[in-house]
Amino acid sequence: MRFAARAAALASLLFVAACATKPAQPPVGQPPVVQPPVSQPPVVQPPLVEPPKPATAREAGILLAAPQLIGAEQAARALAAFRISCRSVRTRADASGLANPADWVAVCAEAATITPLQAPAFFRERFDWVQVGDGKAFATGYYEPEIAGSPTPLPGYVPIYRTPPDLIRCTRADGQTGRGRIDANGACVFYYDRPQIEDGALVGKGLEIAWAADPIELFFLQIQGSGRVRFPDGSILRIGYDNQNGREYVAIGRQLRERGILPPGGANMDAIVAWMRANPEQGRALMRENLSYIFFKVLTGPGPLGALGVPVTERTTVAADPKFVPLGAPIFMRVDRPEANGLWVAQDTGGAIKGANRFDTFWGAGDYAKRTAGGMSASGQALILLPKGAAQRALARP
Repeated sequence: MRFAARAAALASLLFVAACATKPAQPPVGQPPVVQPPVSQPPVVQPPLVEPPKPATAREAGILLAAPQLIGAEQAARALAAFRISCRSVRTRADASGLANPADWVAVCAEAATITPLQAPAFFRERFDWVQVGDGKAFATGYYEPEIAGSPTPLPGYVPIYRTPPDLIRCTRADGQTGRGRIDANGACVFYYDRPQIEDGALVGKGLEIAWAADPIELFFLQIQGSGRVRFPDGSILRIGYDNQNGREYVAIGRQLRERGILPPGGANMDAIVAWMRANPEQGRALMRENLSYIFFKVLTGPGPLGALGVPVTERTTVAADPKFVPLGAPIFMRVDRPEANGLWVAQDTGGAIKGANRFDTFWGAGDYAKRTAGGMSASGQALILLPKGAAQRALARP
């Protein structure tokens, strides 16, 4: 009853209010006065602000994980690579925030004394296994290519350059510090990009290590970061990454997929090269979209050198972002490409290898390595192995 009485009172109030606010009618014969519509200010939506991406593994966050089963052969290869890495990890500053150089001393000393048969237990029991961020991994592949070349210039051959002396780190007018050069006015500017270098910016400066017979093969050797140059007399010159011009790396395979030229999943190295050879002008233009340019040095050791300054190991070395993985740390991957599953060691870096759980697997030299690396695109999960105690300390830090 109280609800009905309130409803009746409310109806009466609305009726009175409607009568009280009934608009006056115009005199007979006069057109009604039309009030202009009241303009409403446009509704301005605030811009969507994406949260900043984590800059290090510490910022991404870590979780302790359970050790996984490791095959004996994988563990033996990883042990050999880890021993080599110990030369550097005990003195190298760690940018990831996950480990200190001192953390590696005891585990490296133990690695030097065990046998390959003891390797699986060593990696399971002497390390903290951690997940960085969500642990979702993406892995590509690289290898040591061999290209035809010459120690002297020949018609149609293109130069392979060493690092120019004017490539330095400096601060530009926009306040950004990075690789660049000092121009005629004394200002720090971007270094020459790929089109400028290919058009002759470095000609006459005596920077040529050798000459490559095929610019497409040299382009992919730059992406791999190291390789072999076979001269007409059969001799081999081994070269490795020394520096980069500081310009943006553009993945041409992704460009071809996004433009619908190659299908998703079909932009492997063989397909890219075949398209470039069938479309030479467009292929050259596509390569020049990648402004990044790699400078090499002559290698005299047993194999290509990684970022730790030690030889990389086929089917064992991965390139990683040192802000998310301490270089020298073992990596365990479980991905949708079975040949990339298992234990690896972070011994290298790469211009396109950025962010958490982004890896580039090294496959050695030869046709198998070329096919596997060229078609490698693996997704799954990754775990980082840290010396015992390092993870708990990282977790305890504010």
